[in-house]
Amino acid sequence: MDTIQNVTVVGAGTMGNGIAQVFATQGFQVVLADISKEALEKAIVSIRTSLDRMVKKEIIRGEEIELILGRIQTSDDLTGAVRHANLVVEAATEKIDIKLELFRTIDKHAPAECILASNTSSISITLLASVTSRPEQVIGMHFMNPVPVMQLVEVIRGYSTSDEVTSEIMTLSAKLGKSPVEVNDYPGFVANRILMPMINEAVYTLFEGVAGVSEIDTVMRLGMAHPMGPLALADFIGLDVCYSILKIMQEGLGNQKYAPCPLLANMVTAEMLGRKTGEGFYDYRGGGKELVVSTKFNRKE
Repeated sequence: MDTIQNVTVVGAGTMGNGIAQVFATQGFQVVLADISKEALEKAIVSIRTSLDRMVKKEIIRGEEIELILGRIQTSDDLTGAVRHANLVVEAATEKIDIKLELFRTIDKHAPAECILASNTSSISITLLASVTSRPEQVIGMHFMNPVPVMQLVEVIRGYSTSDEVTSEIMTLSAKLGKSPVEVNDYPGFVANRILMPMINEAVYTLFEGVAGVSEIDTVMRLGMAHPMGPLALADFIGLDVCYSILKIMQEGLGNQKYAPCPLLANMVTAEMLGRKTGEGFYDYRGGGKELVVSTKFNRKE
């Protein structure tokens, strides 16, 4: 464990910000890398806001905020950002071509002993490893959103991932205060292999007119003790992400039961992606007001 001290997180979106924050909170030196300077600036603001919330909840002390932020450097130069890393965690957008190109570049410029991890929620670790010169050192670290709060980390070992690297990442994840679970590299892993079909079935239930948005979510919250209904959860994840994961599972497993519902496909085409666009199954454009079901799904009596 002492060999991992410098961590580079690639991608300054919601997941990358949370991963950088968690590592820095536990004393690691972190470089947060992104091609967008604007994204990096927003990332630091977001991390500070998250840390402020943790102070209010008495999880950390107020004086720790500057210490934690002081451990995070930002960089829009990927090659420089990975040059001294012991571990790189890729948290870029969930698109295969982008991730493959990132892994080629990271592999070329990171130290030979550096472990390369991906926060992918569905893309094959074995595939990502195949474009590197160190497949035995490539592994999945699938954090859950929001990263500072959620305890689970799926540790995904690719076909060539070594026992030593797997053990090291399991131990590291526990040191971060997480509960790591080791899984094998098959489409959807465990979390999304089970979660995405449930979300897809909820969309089908709406599509087929069995019940409305709020009714479906209420049944799952009150009847199944889920903290959030599946349609609200899909909005939180991003409908484009849900669609992409389902397509990867459909193609990777060769089974039509994972095919995205036509309603989900239409919503993604219409860029009704959930919280990030302001409207999905719910309408988020009212600021702090209670969420309302999108007018697209008002059922006519």
